[in-house]
Amino acid sequence: MTKHFLFVSDFDQTLSFNDSGRLLSEMLGITGFDEKVAGLSRLNLVQSGAELTYLLRHDPEYRRVRREDLAEVGRRIRLKGNIERLSSLLNKGIEGYRFDFYVVSAAPEEIVLSALENIVPPSHIIGTRLGYDEYSGEISSVNSVAAGYGKVTALEELRTALGVPRERVVYVGDGSSDLHVMLHVNRGEGLTIAVSQTRQITEIARRTVMSDDALSVLVPILEEIAKYQPPQVRHFFEEHSLVIQEWDRIRTDWVTIRATGEPTEPALIVAA
Repeated sequence: MTKHFLFVSDFDQTLSFNDSGRLLSEMLGITGFDEKVAGLSRLNLVQSGAELTYLLRHDPEYRRVRREDLAEVGRRIRLKGNIERLSSLLNKGIEGYRFDFYVVSAAPEEIVLSALENIVPPSHIIGTRLGYDEYSGEISSVNSVAAGYGKVTALEELRTALGVPRERVVYVGDGSSDLHVMLHVNRGEGLTIAVSQTRQITEIARRTVMSDDALSVLVPILEEIAKYQPPQVRHFFEEHSLVIQEWDRIRTDWVTIRATGEPTEPALIVAA
């Protein structure tokens, strides 16, 4: 019998190299995006990942953004390689397993749909959904936000609709907006994969993979779920006319050392 899994990936800096909010700001000539996001984070005013949505609705400089601007940003986003091939291999490339590929992102849905056009079906993309004024085209409402706990809700709705057990969920993400959903997947004994070295996320994810190619997440899937050994993993890629050119396993120790009675600021941080 084929085992059915749900594979869910974040978008910004997980399947792409860009932050869509920063790219939108640059395209429109709006400065200070990172500072505004940092300010919202310090105030805990919005869930992590929902900062762009807040700015689109409440910051005067972003009120001129229209649906077509978001679509244009999507077309300019630089994607990681082989996303379409990843989806195909997950669907029918691993003998005895089938993974339904979905993208859940805090970015406005128009951006993600445009960026992944002809790569991922629109029905498999869930992003932040905005409402628009019928006459001016201005963003008039936020209908749903796929950030923080919103990602947990989106994932659970998908899992329930597809009839997938909690232990057969794979989630891939890169940053703080993925923390809640990764903790949720871990509790259900699913597989969580980080694709960045952000300390917050690597401490929670079961595996971390660094690569410019989307196919890299197949390595922990083959090892952790299909129970392949490294030679089998290499053979799998070779069977599909691919070669793992470099594969380094690095263990990192995060160590903070301070003298007794000294302030709590780190005196030394060692990464090995």
